[in-house]
Amino acid sequence: MSIATHISLALLLLGLAFWTIVVRDTFSAVAGFIPYGLLLTSAWLALAAIDVALTEAAIGAGLTGALLIAAASRLHKTEIAARAEQRGTITRILAAILATTMTAAIMACILRLPDRAPTLAPTVARHLAQTGVGNPITAVLLSFRAMDTLLEAIVLLVGLIAIWSLAPDRAWGGRPGQAQTEDPKGPLAYLARVLPPIGIVIAIYIFWVGADHPGGKFQGATILAAMWLLVMMSGLSDAPAIDRGWLRFLLIVGPAAFIAVGFLGVVVAGAFLSYPTGFAKLLIVLIEAALLPSLAVTLALLLAGPPRRPGRRA
Repeated sequence: MSIATHISLALLLLGLAFWTIVVRDTFSAVAGFIPYGLLLTSAWLALAAIDVALTEAAIGAGLTGALLIAAASRLHKTEIAARAEQRGTITRILAAILATTMTAAIMACILRLPDRAPTLAPTVARHLAQTGVGNPITAVLLSFRAMDTLLEAIVLLVGLIAIWSLAPDRAWGGRPGQAQTEDPKGPLAYLARVLPPIGIVIAIYIFWVGADHPGGKFQGATILAAMWLLVMMSGLSDAPAIDRGWLRFLLIVGPAAFIAVGFLGVVVAGAFLSYPTGFAKLLIVLIEAALLPSLAVTLALLLAGPPRRPGRRA
């Protein structure tokens, strides 16, 4: 990218960020946030951070954007009622001062960073061959900081359980969301028939190459979750009842496999989540393969929300 392109991208990012903050309508703010995420993806690509760009596009702009759209639609009535009670001038001034102070503090911290920022990249590069994978991001996430990655997967599952706990007693064990009744011959149903096979192939490819190239389980799982949500939104398939055995198995198989490999490391390598020599890549790919369906199902159900309808027994 040329310098002019970089400057234009930075100005667009700042403009959309400012718009998202100052606009008073929630849906308009979300409409600004989604292209902001896509532009941020371009910024990461300009910095040659392809893994981060993929994650931003899939989770930052895609899944998070969908969550915010759903939240904005539910807050619409509350927002209309709140407009009748305008915030006072003093409150606005105090909020502006607080935001300006935080921005100045962050800028000061950035300016005080040493000219050569501390980094562990050389250490990772020296030990990368021991992991057997060529992608340093995968090596860091599944080897050097595997405990953090395990906890992230567990936190997502705990978050889903917390959302399910909001369900009324009559709907517990039932289906999340409302039943969709789209036109079976409409454009959404058409896309739900055409896109999922392509999305599944792309997701599996991104997962598979993630060991040695940009990609991985999180990006692949987000694409799978999006394809499943598209099918449910089109009305071609209903959301599953949360008491289904196969659903709960998919939710726990990833973290369970991760923990099992961790205890295997205690036995054969002397430490939790340590990999025996020569088997590191095999175990890393095994963990990612188990996490892929778990993350995909968890992300889709997080967006679907708590159960609202009693499930029908098959």
